[in-house]
Amino acid sequence: MIEAMSTVKEQAREVVDTLPEGATWDDVMYAIYVRQKIEAGIRDGEEGNVAAQDEVEQRFASHP
Repeated sequence: MIEAMSTVKEQAREVVDTLPEGATWDDVMYAIYVRQKIEAGIRDGEEGNVAAQDEVEQRFASHP
């Protein structure tokens, strides 16, 4: 995960810098969205906010 000292602005620059020169605004927004979701998932894992695989499978099996 990114250093805690990095600001959101610095992290956004890092994301943008990884995109190809021809990137669109949609590409930028998607890359930032994905980055945010990944970091939220990592935080959830670190905080123990996770479900066991069998529990997830049961949840999905009970919904058509």
